[in-house]
Amino acid sequence: MNNYLVITFGFLAQFLFFARTIVQWFKSEHEGEVISPVIYWQISLLASILMLTYGILRNDFSIVLGQVLVYSVYVRNLQLKKAWEKMHFLTRYLSIIIPALYLGWLIFGENYNFISIIRNDNVTLFLLIWGSAGQVIFTSRFLYQWIYSEYHNDSVLPLGFWIFSTIGSLMIFIYSIPRLDPVLFASHSLGLFMYSRNILLHYGKKGLFSKVSKIPSVKNIIAKVSDKIK
Repeated sequence: MNNYLVITFGFLAQFLFFARTIVQWFKSEHEGEVISPVIYWQISLLASILMLTYGILRNDFSIVLGQVLVYSVYVRNLQLKKAWEKMHFLTRYLSIIIPALYLGWLIFGENYNFISIIRNDNVTLFLLIWGSAGQVIFTSRFLYQWIYSEYHNDSVLPLGFWIFSTIGSLMIFIYSIPRLDPVLFASHSLGLFMYSRNILLHYGKKGLFSKVSKIPSVKNIIAKVSDKIK
């Protein structure tokens, strides 16, 4: 497949992943505490499908592994937020059927399948282990978040989630350099800022907006945008 088209899938996915983080970060900075908005999880579903497509077409085992591990966690968080049932039935149907179709693609596909992903000659054994470990740590944040949320019967983003995010993201960022992967390089270099900001908010650090909210016009704009994020 055309390499530019493959890269487009990756950048679209990472644009959505980055957008969800920006939305969550913006809401949290305004509230002065870490918030888990519904739209964060809705965007995650679409972004995950696009990223899974990118991982398969790139024959990248670590990317595919990461998306497989967390997809159901996104759905569960929407259920905990009481938002899953409110989504259009077609959206819910596609959210379930598309991953099943992708599984069939990986099992029965000729050019892109489980074997081609694992036996990619462009990825050394060390890189495969490093990248996979990074993805496992990065995606384990959602498994940790899911267990934590189930315990509290609410969708929340605890401190451990951001610590896992920072460590895993740094490993994937390093992995992206020898892989010459512009998608992973761009997304994880930008994401590290938001992850560290959420850690600071957990420890009571004032939101960045607190310094500019003294200006009435700016304060009103920030409040209006924040109120739109549910």
